[in-house]
This record gives sequence, structure tokens and C-alpha cells, in this order.
Amino acid sequence: MFDFKDKIILAPMAGICDLPFRLLCKEQGVDILYTEMVSAKGMHYNNKNTGPLIMTDKREEPIGVQIFGSEPELMGEQAKRLEDKGFSFIDVNMGCPVPKIVNNGEGSALMKNPALIGRIVEALVKSVNLPVTIKIRAGFTPDNLNAPEIAKIAQESGASAVAVHGRTREQYYQGVANWDIIRQVKENVTIPVIGNGDVTCGRDVLRIKEVTGCDSFMIGRAAKGNPWIFKEIKHFLKTGEELPRPTNQEIRDMMLRQARLMIEYKGEFTGIHEMRKHVAWYTQGIKDSAKLRASINMVESYEEMQELIDKTLL
Repeated sequence: MFDFKDKIILAPMAGICDLPFRLLCKEQGVDILYTEMVSAKGMHYNNKNTGPLIMTDKREEPIGVQIFGSEPELMGEQAKRLEDKGFSFIDVNMGCPVPKIVNNGEGSALMKNPALIGRIVEALVKSVNLPVTIKIRAGFTPDNLNAPEIAKIAQESGASAVAVHGRTREQYYQGVANWDIIRQVKENVTIPVIGNGDVTCGRDVLRIKEVTGCDSFMIGRAAKGNPWIFKEIKHFLKTGEELPRPTNQEIRDMMLRQARLMIEYKGEFTGIHEMRKHVAWYTQGIKDSAKLRASINMVESYEEMQELIDKTLL
């Protein structure tokens, strides 16, 4: 059985956790990765966008594939197609707050229908021999914090682990994550519980462990433009010391490395266009970087990007 205990995990963030970024995080010590979320319906209709989302590299292992949808049978069929692609587990997204997903009855909308969640997990467990996990939120609204109930249903339906983001769908990413709900989930199930939300450093890992008793720790937005976070957390947990933050030279080198990986896997046009937002995240808080972020959306080539980055950081 796949081990979900005492792991530092990169959250599956759409538009961020593509293969190039995951490789950098792996080099920095992340224990478990997920793909960006993939539509089960899109796979069923052989949508051309799904192929790149499930592309992985041996160096990433162990990695899970995250799918989303709301039709148990169809999701089971598509999970079966993914079984021999080198993934260590299959995760179902039940937390995405984006309107176009929610309005389709998918993502966090599933939390309004616990019985359907049970049927989806059962269908996947029957279809594949890989562990099946789910990622949920505290609840859909503050009035219905039903994560503990849903986690129990998922466990009874055969789920191997549950990741809980301590915010509701209504919160999106605002306000404070409710770690008490993660604690209640942990008390309600025997399968591993992965805590997510406001985990930004090694001290937070120790705090969420103490407050919730969760088994593993998921890093989301704190990893944007910051693959070093995994090395820093592990160093702190091991020694109690905080590593110095990366220098401008190290930030510059990591950005350009990611840009080269983006070009390698996606081609220069797509790679550079998608890299622009990462540059903005990497350079947040750096002296005189506002001008770079204002100009980065104009660059079309690796050479232009390097020139702009060097001018600002070196």
C-alpha cells in the first residue's frame, strides 16, 4: 500500500503544477506530487488538452494523477485508462472553487452531495488496483462544514487517504484556514489525513501537526515561485534551523532553468507565455522588481526573458 504518512506534498494547483515546475520541486525534496487536475469527461472525448496534463517524467515518482468529474461510471472508466501510466495513486478533486467547475456540479460542488461522493469513490476503487484518494475543502459554505462526514463516507467507500483544505468553497483562498475541521476529520477516520491551508514553512508544519494530528502536509500557494520551500521545511524539521532565503542569483538561475524546461516540454511560444506568471511570483518582494513584472508580459523569447531578468536581479 502506498504510504501517505509523514510526507511533504505539493498541492495539485491548476496552471501552476505542470511537469517543469514539479521537477524543480522534486529536486528540492518534495515527497509526493500530483498532476494538475484532468477532466474525466475530457479524457472520455479524447480532448487534446488532456494529454499534456497527464504527461510525467520518471524523476517525479511518486506522483498521483488528479481527475475531476461527477459521473461515477465514466470516472471509473477513465481511471482504468490511467492505471498503467506510472501513477502511484488516483486522486479525485472535490475542492476546486472555480465557477465553471462548480456550476458543472464538479470540484467543490460535490461536497453538497455526500452520497454521490461515496458512489464516485466506490466506482474508482472497483475499477483500479491503485489507491484512490480525495481532496476536499472544509465545506461548501460556512454553515455546512461537512468535511468530517464526507471523509467518513470516502473511507467507507474504499478511499486510501483524504486531503483537506481548511477553507470553504465560499472562502476561495481568502481568510484563515480552519485547522479545527482538519482535526475533526482526523478524529473521524482511520485513513491518512493530509492537512492543507496556511502551511508556509517548517514551523507551520509543526503547528498543524500539533493542532490537527494530520499525517502529512500539503503546500499550495506558498510554493508559487518558491520551489525551495520543500528543502527549507525539511531542513527545519531535521535541525530546528531556518535556511537563508535564496539569493537573487539563485532566484535568477531557478527561473531561467524553469523557462528552459518549459520550452523543452511545451515549445518556446507556449513555454515563454506560461512562464511569465511564474516570473512575477519568483520576483515578488525583490527590490526594483515591479518594473520587471510590468514588462515581463511583453517578452516572446527566452533571450528577451533572460535579458530582462538579468537587468533586474544581477
